[in-house]
Amino acid sequence: MMPQIVPPLDPVFRPAVLASQSFREQVKESGISLIIGLERQGGHISRFETRLFPASHPQAERNWPYVERLVKFLLWQRGAHTIYIGGAPEIAARLSADYAQNGSRARDARFMERIYERPFRVISLSTEEVPPANESGTTAGHHLNGCRVGFDLGASDRKACAVVDGQVIYSEEVIWEPRLQNDPDYHYREILASIHSAASRLPRLDAVGGSAAGIYIENQPRYASIFRSVPPQNRPQVQNLFRRIKDELGIPLEVINDGDAAALAGAMSLHDNGVLGLAMGSSLAAGYVDCHGRISGWLNELASAPVDDAPNAPADDLTGGHGAGSQYLSQQCIFRLAPRAGLHLPQEAAPAEKLTFAQKQLDAGHPGALAIWQTLGIYLGYSLAHYADFYEIKHVLLLGRCTSGTGGALLLSAAQQVLKHEFPSLAERIQLHLPDERTRRLGQAIAAASLPQIPTQPSTPG
Repeated sequence: MMPQIVPPLDPVFRPAVLASQSFREQVKESGISLIIGLERQGGHISRFETRLFPASHPQAERNWPYVERLVKFLLWQRGAHTIYIGGAPEIAARLSADYAQNGSRARDARFMERIYERPFRVISLSTEEVPPANESGTTAGHHLNGCRVGFDLGASDRKACAVVDGQVIYSEEVIWEPRLQNDPDYHYREILASIHSAASRLPRLDAVGGSAAGIYIENQPRYASIFRSVPPQNRPQVQNLFRRIKDELGIPLEVINDGDAAALAGAMSLHDNGVLGLAMGSSLAAGYVDCHGRISGWLNELASAPVDDAPNAPADDLTGGHGAGSQYLSQQCIFRLAPRAGLHLPQEAAPAEKLTFAQKQLDAGHPGALAIWQTLGIYLGYSLAHYADFYEIKHVLLLGRCTSGTGGALLLSAAQQVLKHEFPSLAERIQLHLPDERTRRLGQAIAAASLPQIPTQPSTPG
């Protein structure tokens, strides 16, 4: 469906939220139940319920494109090694073929197998047989006592800060290109160097918390783009990298996904919950603190979740899926739109330097750069409306290098305009937050510093 507000550099943009909401509205009266269950590690199960046209309905052919995109989104939002399809055996059969070894979604299935270390399956059941929801959630962070280091590892730069009783006394940003490095010892040395640099400003080091791009389970990177060049035979070194650092330092150390760190930063600064954090950097990182103050254990890999239904929407690098968030809400979007905007980026420069160049052109009033950030903001507005169908959102915190400088205010204004005109009820319910410049760049590192709990020292008998 055509959006009311068209991105200036993308007239063929077709927001996924408009298509899915239109489908659900039309199927409401005559629909039959479809229940989707997604099982991930530890037997945790997420459920999503919707409705489809009956097989005999004249519009039944619309069921497949709706469900196919819905399952793709849910898979990357919540994660799963097993998908249960309740109430639609013909849909389950098509999904099973798509996610099979040679199917169109084989890359998605292989990725989930790598994350959860289980074969990927699609199972057809009746609606009554779909297992009940079994969600998990842990309260994370908010530990501010003592002398801590927090770090945030992105694909273009890494940040570290020294924190004493909740106050940041030092911070640094270092440009690096970890995705090009195939030696895990390089990553180990560089990460440790950032920790030591920040720790040198502290009287002592009690704990270290980290935020990093990728998927982390129990401090182990199951997938992270910063390690993409490390060959398979060296992946055990990557999986044990943070445990190695923790053992060497001899203090508590915890690492979480940078999106969850963004959401945690929002919950801490706003003193509220129901926070969706979006870090718009080298890719899109997302995280969520629910209305009870918990991190859910979902993947929240919205970089690979579709937000555009246009037939020729760009594909993401990870899965080849079209219309994925990474191409719309990150520096990849800026680089993709630059030629259309007549903005000539320095081709030999590192990604962080290209982004800085584009931001300087924006500050100088380049009309193409202005159109890029306006387009980015419109993408953001429609994407947030789509996310609100899957998350209970009170606040959205926007972080990352794409929000730095004047561009942040531009994209925030455009996103708010979309919500106000297309989704007025959401505009009243959801508050968008663009923190101060320092928090935009360092918020994840600061929040990460609060992750570990420092063991209480036993009192000495008098």
